Amino acid sequence: MAILVSIVSRPYHADRSSQINNNNNAGGFQALKPALAVYPQFLEMLVTRLSSADHALCANALQLINSLMRDAITNDNETEWPKFIKRIQDLGVIKAVYVLMQSSALQDLAHPLLEFQALTKILLRRWRDVPVDLVKPEHRRTIKAVHLSSNPEKQPEFEVRNGESKSKHNPLKWRRLGFTSENPEPDFADMGFLGMMDLSDYVRKYQDEFQNILLEQSVLPEQQRCPLARASLTLTAILFEHFEVDKMDLEDSKSYLALESRTNFDKVFKPLLLHWSRLHVAGLHAFFRLWKATGAEVDDFPKIVELVRILVESVVGGADRTKGIEDIEKEMAAFEYSKLRELQMELLELTYEDVWGQHLRGVKEELQSEALQFVKEQRIRCLLAGAWFPNGTYTDQEGGGPVTEDTLVQNTTHGYRFIRLSENRKYLHWGDFDEKEEQSPSTASLRDKIDLSIVSSVVSNVTANDRSSIGSDSTLKELLHDRFTTNKITIHGFLPKSRGSREGHSRTSSKTSSPRHGTKEAVLLTFHPNGHSLASEWLDGLLMLLDQQPITAETNSLIHMISDYGLKVRLLNVRFNDEEGIVEGMDGMDGPEIPSREGLDDDYYYEI
Repeated sequence: MAILVSIVSRPYHADRSSQINNNNNAGGFQALKPALAVYPQFLEMLVTRLSSADHALCANALQLINSLMRDAITNDNETEWPKFIKRIQDLGVIKAVYVLMQSSALQDLAHPLLEFQALTKILLRRWRDVPVDLVKPEHRRTIKAVHLSSNPEKQPEFEVRNGESKSKHNPLKWRRLGFTSENPEPDFADMGFLGMMDLSDYVRKYQDEFQNILLEQSVLPEQQRCPLARASLTLTAILFEHFEVDKMDLEDSKSYLALESRTNFDKVFKPLLLHWSRLHVAGLHAFFRLWKATGAEVDDFPKIVELVRILVESVVGGADRTKGIEDIEKEMAAFEYSKLRELQMELLELTYEDVWGQHLRGVKEELQSEALQFVKEQRIRCLLAGAWFPNGTYTDQEGGGPVTEDTLVQNTTHGYRFIRLSENRKYLHWGDFDEKEEQSPSTASLRDKIDLSIVSSVVSNVTANDRSSIGSDSTLKELLHDRFTTNKITIHGFLPKSRGSREGHSRTSSKTSSPRHGTKEAVLLTFHPNGHSLASEWLDGLLMLLDQQPITAETNSLIHMISDYGLKVRLLNVRFNDEEGIVEGMDGMDGPEIPSREGLDDDYYYEI
């Protein structure tokens, strides 16, 4: 086998065409054609050797297949080499090489596998470079099969002058399938015969689905119909770009150099490239799903294309070498639209960060400040509205043991405390009540108040009670369910000594003291919010009221979300100039011209 490879793999010479007529000098695929005619089972035997446990035999067999493919593509005419490629593909060479690329024997077969991958890219590029010409019988048969698979309606016949009966031409024959006009040939200009092959393959394998989609869309307005043919051709272009088929010559040498380290196999080998057809179908299904989920129209076609491109880059580009095509298909089918939008916005932000980084940082700081002021006002308004807080002791049961009636009484709520910020935002009014009233009490009815100018700090303690002592009785669980996690907020401040002793019923002096105006620091007020959201509102509201930064994750997350959405809205309203690499209007010259307001009154405006 090794001798055969060395003979067949002779380098191509410029005068090969003159040597082919001489059977003694013929090489490559031409040299084996007589033998293949006598022994047609030779190629089948060669493909079966790819499943051998002998790695050397596998490598030699694959190297011979590579040599035959390369020679056929290089020297055969346009009609001969596709027949040979189809023949070896029908024998299962794609599946066999795919298994080898995912196996642990990759290191021993690295070079022939990489060459087969490069040849696959050459084939894709050759098919792409073949222009679609409907005059050619093969191309005409392929596009006609696509049309017939759509189950078109039969047109009524009419009589012509010469006595022959012909069917009336359908004015929407090709646009019904998703082409831009009644001449489908221009739509294949970018992807050539490769695009036609992918479309034909999908229609042949999923004919029922193809017909059902067309039938469903026939009752929809024309603007809401998904252009199937354009979607298929677009998926071919996306895959062509993703696998960098056009960069094959440049990347080929780099890949061979990368193999020397034996550590870059996952980066160099792309087994999913061999399942081009299945990736195309999976992407097309995702396109249809996103079209329906978003309620897209024809004008939204480029937007869906961008989402599908992100989907391919995320799922296919993020897959490792050993991930199967079945898993890729499932992941593409289950990928949510909302997650795609998040990825799209992240990419958009990174794009503008690279181009407009300095200006973008200033916008971020401005939006962060605006979001902070917005959340501050929202939190303070929660304080202005007031809230009820349970006035219980919330003591932990130390030492464990069963829950008894005494411990239940100990943790029972002793009335409620209502707290509200005054309208001038200078005082915090509060009062204790035996029961929670339906109507919030007025500020005048609250007998105690705290001057916020004497507040020194606001501290929050979150404690988790021990659950190990709770029995299995469901009634006890219901009674104590909301008391396992408590949020305690304590307001400290400086009080005169006389006042601190007079109002000791609700304020406990701390051990620390301060020389501030001869006063000492004391606990001014303590309350227990019965939820994390309420605790976040009051703790951060009090802190921001005292011109301090918020500390809870919920408030900071809200600030970040508001500023982030503000930035995304601004980015969506900015148009990027790909040619000059700037954002329109940045240099003061590319912005729209402001029209004159001469002769206009105040009720008229221009929309720019």
